[in-house]
Amino acid sequence: MLNTTRQRHTERAPLRRARRPWLTAALLVAPFLVAYLLFLIYPTLRVIQLSFTNADLAGQGHYVGLRNYAELFSNPTFWTALKNTALFILLTVIPNTALGLIFAMLVLRLRWLKNVVLAAFFLPYVLPVSVVTNIWNWVLDSNFGLVNYLTKSSVTWFQDPVWALPAVAFVTIWWTVGFNILLFIAGLQSIPRETYEAAALDGANSWQLFRHITWPGLWGVTSLVLLLQLIAQFKIFDQVYLLTGGGPFDKTLVMLLYAYREGFQQQHGGYASTIGVVLMVIILAVSALQARFLNRGRA
Repeated sequence: MLNTTRQRHTERAPLRRARRPWLTAALLVAPFLVAYLLFLIYPTLRVIQLSFTNADLAGQGHYVGLRNYAELFSNPTFWTALKNTALFILLTVIPNTALGLIFAMLVLRLRWLKNVVLAAFFLPYVLPVSVVTNIWNWVLDSNFGLVNYLTKSSVTWFQDPVWALPAVAFVTIWWTVGFNILLFIAGLQSIPRETYEAAALDGANSWQLFRHITWPGLWGVTSLVLLLQLIAQFKIFDQVYLLTGGGPFDKTLVMLLYAYREGFQQQHGGYASTIGVVLMVIILAVSALQARFLNRGRA
């Protein structure tokens, strides 16, 4: 009997030792998992649930089915906000990515003051949006702004229906391009120098080096930058709210600002949740299409 008991304990010991790593891993992951479920998954499900109600800002309301969605898709303001968001993406995503690559290649060519120039590019990125918008409100002021003074013009950049959205896009690029430069510099430094030297010995010129070595080597970083930029610009809110407030005449009204107006100003919590759900679906769909296209291009 004693031998049998010892044998059972001996057989169970490896099982207990095998379970300990899983228990340790579960304990380590638990705080993140709880926070993820509490602050991301639950709010997402709650917003989806509110989108089917006529709730106010406090979340009190009754179930109305798909009425919010039908009203949203028949509302011209929604299509205006969606069009402005898409135009803003066109004005920022590709130019921001291209400038990040160009500036990264130029910075790496510097022999002196490389760190100073890189810090100058990255400094705007660490500034809060309130500081950034205050700076450009002064620089682009129609009466005493630096730009109008140097160009001898009187353009009201953030109040002009034509220039308001491009002006916000320019401010956004100036603010965020430093982060893209850092990512591209990391990608460029990961390409072996021996590859360039071997190609140069074979007679490759600068364009051929970029086309056949640099660009393929940066494809993964470029895909990441484009995806991050796409998601960030879909969620544009701060700059528009502080610089133009959605005006003039809704020319800079974007999706999140539209949701803010409906939710916090009009007290239409259910309708604002509907806008949020639609925007989430659009971001997921466009991001999936972009990822598929970029992966196909890599292949």
